[in-house]
Amino acid sequence: MGIFDFLTGEFIDVIHWVDDTRDTMVWRFEREGHEIKYGAKLTVREGQAAVFVHEGQLADVFTPGLYMLETNNMPIMTTLNHWDHGFKSPFKSEIYFVNTTRFNDLKWGTKNPIMCRDPEFGPVRLRAYGTYSVRVNDAARFLTEIVGTDGEFTMDEISFQIRNIIVQEFSRAIAKSGIPVLDMAANTADVGKLVAQAIEPVISQYGLSIPELYIENISLPPAVETALDARTSRGIAGNLDAHMKWKAAEAMGNEGAAGNAMGTGLGAGMGMAMAGNLMQQQNSGPWGAAPQSTAVAAPPPPPVEHVWHIAEGGKTTGPFSKAKLGRMAADGKLTRETYVWTAGQDGWKAAQDVTELAQLFTTMPPPPPPGA
Repeated sequence: MGIFDFLTGEFIDVIHWVDDTRDTMVWRFEREGHEIKYGAKLTVREGQAAVFVHEGQLADVFTPGLYMLETNNMPIMTTLNHWDHGFKSPFKSEIYFVNTTRFNDLKWGTKNPIMCRDPEFGPVRLRAYGTYSVRVNDAARFLTEIVGTDGEFTMDEISFQIRNIIVQEFSRAIAKSGIPVLDMAANTADVGKLVAQAIEPVISQYGLSIPELYIENISLPPAVETALDARTSRGIAGNLDAHMKWKAAEAMGNEGAAGNAMGTGLGAGMGMAMAGNLMQQQNSGPWGAAPQSTAVAAPPPPPVEHVWHIAEGGKTTGPFSKAKLGRMAADGKLTRETYVWTAGQDGWKAAQDVTELAQLFTTMPPPPPPGA
């Protein structure tokens, strides 16, 4: 072997790319002056494609395999100039390796709520997020449409644009689907397919495809979710009338244990009144329309009878009912000046100063004025 053959072998290029990252989509083979030797070996591995760019124009695309860069196996590049068979006259071209594997677990989500018309709730605002995967299915188009002359193109440089496309098509798909909000959780797979199908024509113009798109969650505004929780609670409670009666009975039991007879009667009356009001609201039509069925009005709470204590001679006696006090007034054992007290009264008062007892003395003349 002559010295020329030896030097030629020494200068033959071995062109290949081993990706040690997880987000590089395109990597340009770097050679000083972009000089590629005639007869160089090009290795394209599975999950890759190699794109030749000569004098600013895309020349050829190589799929996985081992290639000798010679004119007999590069039909498109045979028209290129300056193809000499020695290492002294290399051809100047750029080689871009394109990663054609899937880029998985990419995130997407709606920055702002999407306004939709729900058949049950009317206009609602929705938020959604999920994941998707993307791959290059047309290396030449992806290079010319997106990458350009970028020597190292990563997924981050295109993911923002893809997310915008997904959100736009998701909004359209949700608006056209007519799926009620309460049923969306059971139909996320179908909605995801609708969105993927809508995105495919747009993404394919970039030389890309989206093999998978998942919707992980569709949510409503917090205030609407709170209202739904309240509605669910009412459904669990069942019959509102029976539920409110049970709550009123429970309140009566608690107050009875505390020994407050007046509070017990008041609590029972309020509970029955609340139950009646809620049943009337439940039976009324939407937007304050007339009730669909006649509701039975709840009876008023029973009157509360006061019992009284008497302070006389430094001692307290009682309790006495109002009827008992009336008989005592008739017998002269209770006078206008007698001090009395009942629960809820602010201190001891003379019987004549208590409105409820003053009427006991109306049948009897008042004491004569002094000096009469």
